[in-house]
Amino acid sequence: MKTLPAFIRFNQISKHFGEVKALQYVSLELAEGELMGFIGPDGAGKTTLLRIFTSLMLPDSGSVTLGELDVVTDYKKIRQIVGYMPGRFSLYPDLTVEENLHFYARIFNTSLKQNYHLIRDIYGQIEPFKKRRAGDLSGGMKQKLALSCALIHHPRVLVLDEPTTGVDAVSRMEFWVLLKSMQQQGITILVSTPYMDEAAQCDRVALMDHGKVMVVERPSVIEDNYPGQLFSVKTNQMYRLLAELEAYPEVKHVFRFGEVIHMTFNSSKEEEIVPLIKDYLKQRNHEQISVSRIKPGIEDCFLSMMETPQKA
Repeated sequence: MKTLPAFIRFNQISKHFGEVKALQYVSLELAEGELMGFIGPDGAGKTTLLRIFTSLMLPDSGSVTLGELDVVTDYKKIRQIVGYMPGRFSLYPDLTVEENLHFYARIFNTSLKQNYHLIRDIYGQIEPFKKRRAGDLSGGMKQKLALSCALIHHPRVLVLDEPTTGVDAVSRMEFWVLLKSMQQQGITILVSTPYMDEAAQCDRVALMDHGKVMVVERPSVIEDNYPGQLFSVKTNQMYRLLAELEAYPEVKHVFRFGEVIHMTFNSSKEEEIVPLIKDYLKQRNHEQISVSRIKPGIEDCFLSMMETPQKA
C-alpha cells in the first residue's frame, strides 16, 4: 500500500482525569481522504482522543495538527473545516428536522439551500419528515440528521464518535454506506466504534485499550498477523467447556464467541491438535464435539493483544 503524506498528526498525546490515564502517549498519522477507525471497548480512550482533535478538550501533553493548523492555537480555524458528530444525540429535540439544519447552517454562515447538494444522499432519506421534531425521530433517523448537520458547512474532515451505538443492524449498515460515499467526495473521516465488525469498513484501524494504541494497520493485515492457529470448538456441554479448555496443556488463548469457543495453542499442528482436543473432551464426557480451524477476525486479534503484554 502506497504511503501518503500525513494530513493529521497525533504526537505523544496524554490525558489524565485524576488517577485515570485516559490517553497514554498516543501517536499516529492519517493521510488526507483516509477513513480511519478507532476500535476498542468503553474506556479505551477513543472519545477523549476525538474530543482533543476537535478542540473540545486540551491534552495534558503532546500535540495534534491538521495540515499546518494546531488544534490548540488554531482552534477557530479547525472548527471551520471539521464536522463533528458526538456519540450522544446533541441536536435540539424541540426543533424540527428542518429547523435544526437551518440553525447549524447559519452558525457556519451558509444555508441549507446553498449546501443541499452536500447532504442530498443523507438528508433525502429523512426530508419527508422535515417538519417532525428531532426528539420524536427514531434512532436511525436521528443519526442521519446529526450527520447532515455535521456536513452542512462542507468540512474537510468528519469526526464521528460511536455513531452507530444504539441503532439497529440495518441502520448501521446503511450508515457505513453513507460514510463511504462521503469519503469518495474527498472527506477525511475519523470514526470510533466499539463494534469490531465495523473495522473491516475502514482503510486502517487503530486498536485501542486503556488509553493506548496497540496497533495501527489495515484490517486485513491485522488478521493475517494473528499469532498462531485459531480453532472453533463446540460440544453439548458448553456451560463447562470454557473452563476445561482453559486447563488444556499448551493452550494460549481461550475466548467465548457466542455459541462457540475460540482457542489458540502455543504450538502443535492442525492435524495433531484436532484429534487430541476431541479425545480430551470425550474423556470428560462431552458429546457432539466439533473442532475446526477458522480464520481470525479483528475481535480475535484484539482479544489476543489484550492478553499479550504490550511494550511501553
